[in-house]
Amino acid sequence: MQKRISNLPFHDTPEQAKQLEEVIEKLKGQQGAVMPALHQAQEIYGYLPMEVQKKIADGLDVSLEEVYGVSTFYSQFSLTPKGKNHISVCLGTACYVKGADKILEKITQRLGIQPEECTEDGAFSLTACRCIGACGLAPVMTINEDVYGRLVPEDIDQILAKYTA
Repeated sequence: MQKRISNLPFHDTPEQAKQLEEVIEKLKGQQGAVMPALHQAQEIYGYLPMEVQKKIADGLDVSLEEVYGVSTFYSQFSLTPKGKNHISVCLGTACYVKGADKILEKITQRLGIQPEECTEDGAFSLTACRCIGACGLAPVMTINEDVYGRLVPEDIDQILAKYTA
């Protein structure tokens, strides 16, 4: 699954910018510094927007292509912000066979976003994942720490309403 770049404009605070500068300064000149820089940057911002990747590339004197390559290769890195309520729909075999694609389609229609995007108001973000380990409840989705199983598309509006109230 290809990672998407954020559909929202990037905003950082002076505090975040200062923290990132300190991280880069501490790692400058070290072999293999890109990976720890990305980890720490994601802790600061919650995701890795292109603007942050460019600052890391410039600060560590490596190419933006190298930084982007690492950030897109490893699944722990996110190029998109997470919403207040993060939805993850399992598309593993058991879930897919039982209609997870229809659950995902209903959510994308309802929220107007695709996987790896965030709603403009920051209320919801969406991810399609491979397995969350609840195959007996297929199809399954999570919203934050809440698990919803044995879903049908008609369940989605009522579930999402709990998070918009």
